[in-house]
Amino acid sequence: MALTMAGFALMAVYTVCLWAALDRPPMRTMGETRLWYSLLLPLAGIFVYSRWKYKWILSFTSILATVFVLINIFKPEIHSKNLMPALQSPWFAPHVIVYMLAYAMMGAAFVVALYLLFVKKKQGDGKEMLMIDNMVSISYAFLTLGMLMGALWAKTAWGHYWSWDPKETWAAITWFSYLAYIHYRRAKTAHSHTALWMVIVTFCLLQMCWWGVNYLPSAQGTSVHTYSMQ
Repeated sequence: MALTMAGFALMAVYTVCLWAALDRPPMRTMGETRLWYSLLLPLAGIFVYSRWKYKWILSFTSILATVFVLINIFKPEIHSKNLMPALQSPWFAPHVIVYMLAYAMMGAAFVVALYLLFVKKKQGDGKEMLMIDNMVSISYAFLTLGMLMGALWAKTAWGHYWSWDPKETWAAITWFSYLAYIHYRRAKTAHSHTALWMVIVTFCLLQMCWWGVNYLPSAQGTSVHTYSMQ
């Protein structure tokens, strides 16, 4: 717990220093969003441990955060101080931070699902499934808030709330996928094994929304979100 908190504090200091050095929120490039994910994922682990006392979640989330840090180290980026006009919005920073909070909590739920399926090799008891349900519900609330902020930002930047851009389309797919999980868990016939696989699949869809969509031909040159690749 102490090591995880120390790592979180170190990442927080680094993020603040980078923010100050760039004179802008470090959220423009994919590497910068990975930085936020590395910062917030251990925080999600700390939350899960504090609430449900799963000690292994601290090491799992810390290792996953370290992987993202190493990606940034071995794939360095040039951090420009310039921001395109669309990113000079008061909605930019809160939109990204809220989304990264949702992604981090969803990442923690994904780690728990992997642990139960492939390490513990059990479907999960009521307490464990309740933990995943709570994490998904919390992250879903952040995800919804992030989408609403994004819609308001799009209205001020491009004049419309939603355009079915490839990124926005995959954001909607992800949102509905987690909504399907929440509804499935409320059904009397819901099975833990199926629910755990749903958490894994929906998290994979989330990765497609986060960075995978940037490699789709439909997003090349036409997407208003292609700045994230620069």
